[in-house]
Amino acid sequence: MIGLLLLKHIYGLSDEGVCERWVHDPYFQFFTGEEFFQHDFPHERSDLSHWRKRLGDRLELLLAESLRVAHEAGALRGQDLKRVTVDTTVQPKAITFPTDAKLLHAAIKGLNRLARRHGVRLRQSYCRVAKAAAMMAGRYAHAKQFRRHQRQLRILRSRLGRIIRDIRRKIEGQPALEEAFALPLGRATQIRSQQQRQRGWKLYSFHAPEVECIGKGKAAAPYEFGVKASIVTNNRRAPGGLFVLHARAMPDNPYDGHTLRDVIGRTETLTGCPIERAYVDKGYRGHDAQNPRRVFISGQKRGVFGVIKRELRRGSAIEPIIGHLKAEGHLGRCYLKGRAGDAANVVLSAVGHNFRRILAWLRVLCCLFLTALIAAVCNTAHRSKRLLNGRRSNPEHGRHSGQTTAGYQSEQATRRHYCARRYRSSRSQGWNRRGPLADIAAGWPACERHRPLRLISRQMRRPSVAAHLLPQPQLGRPVDHVLGREFPDFSDLAFSSASSALFSSALPSSTSLSSPIICPTTCLVRPCAFCCSRVM
Repeated sequence: MIGLLLLKHIYGLSDEGVCERWVHDPYFQFFTGEEFFQHDFPHERSDLSHWRKRLGDRLELLLAESLRVAHEAGALRGQDLKRVTVDTTVQPKAITFPTDAKLLHAAIKGLNRLARRHGVRLRQSYCRVAKAAAMMAGRYAHAKQFRRHQRQLRILRSRLGRIIRDIRRKIEGQPALEEAFALPLGRATQIRSQQQRQRGWKLYSFHAPEVECIGKGKAAAPYEFGVKASIVTNNRRAPGGLFVLHARAMPDNPYDGHTLRDVIGRTETLTGCPIERAYVDKGYRGHDAQNPRRVFISGQKRGVFGVIKRELRRGSAIEPIIGHLKAEGHLGRCYLKGRAGDAANVVLSAVGHNFRRILAWLRVLCCLFLTALIAAVCNTAHRSKRLLNGRRSNPEHGRHSGQTTAGYQSEQATRRHYCARRYRSSRSQGWNRRGPLADIAAGWPACERHRPLRLISRQMRRPSVAAHLLPQPQLGRPVDHVLGREFPDFSDLAFSSASSALFSSALPSSTSLSSPIICPTTCLVRPCAFCCSRVM
């Protein structure tokens, strides 16, 4: 069940979606511990809900485990945990935008549904009248005919009051029914009595009374209905990116500054590393942190210089992380019930984000390893081809076995002069000295470096060019030069005939070797046999 919860939040699936995909995906089954392929789901979908309730507060252990895995994989370092960025956001609930007409109509439908379930026979349901009144109230409000709009609201309030009084008369003297109807009747009474601009607590959903109205000052969404959530990320970018170090739901909409002390303490407990500096926005002014001198607020001038100034400027990097949590995870809309569901959804969304970053980091490492492996195999095949064609194996001597030393030196001098003249011409056209073709030419064998860059570039664009005419990288070239910060563009290279024969046994029968077969992660042509096409 823990594996299913992780898969759900890594790939952004629903409970039904992850159960359905588990049946068809062998990787999902292997991840959850199955040894043989199963054709039927061995559990019920509702077991996920039961396990979420059973785990409760211990879901933070999954967040700690995701950070441990990231640290072991090299995607997160210990020094990245000492300087953090803290921010809050709103986790919206899966409810419609609350209006008076919608709430009154929902209360009427909810009481009728509960009365039918318990066998309470009402004098009149008012379902048809309430539906028409709610529809007309929305239309009148859109047309700015507010007197007619208020008339429809009075109709809804009066019918809801009749249903409430009718139910109370019917269940009087029956303790079981009174207990079952106590909470719904209280919610319906609150909805009927609350006004538009009243102060104090208001009910915004009949089925989710924990929903709060939170204003974040956004132009597109002035008010959001859900629960406040606190997010903590590392300030400095780790090798694997920004990870969520702590996530927690904050019910009752507390002031941000009053939550900072507890959030920093919980983050240190979760990571096991003391926080040296914390960077927050202006919503945390007047905070109650234990060490206020180590908390820096955006826009602060005193004590901000050097590294602290640069790290404070990086505080806004937490906003894209919150966007990823909402777009790729389930933080954008919570479908779980109650405050316990809100708290579980925030933590599991953070766990899913961390595992997505770990998978991306492992994907990059795998692609770099495969690129180096393919380059080494290709160079080995090229050296074998040179030996078969009668050339020396020593790369320092590029002449043929029957060529004299004087003739070889004269030919090399002519080639160097011709290549230098072509290179100066290419520089006049704006080509960079460290461009892709220059990097490729630096690794060619000595016998192939005489080819001018523009001629080679023109030949490599032809799909029908012979493989033996194209140069191959040198074996002695260091790997970190090939895999440097500026990857060379091998999009026009093709394998030689020897390397094609070497790869023919490893490739599927449907794979064609007439076109280049190079890994896509280094900006190359198309996926190789060793990389899945879904790597990117």
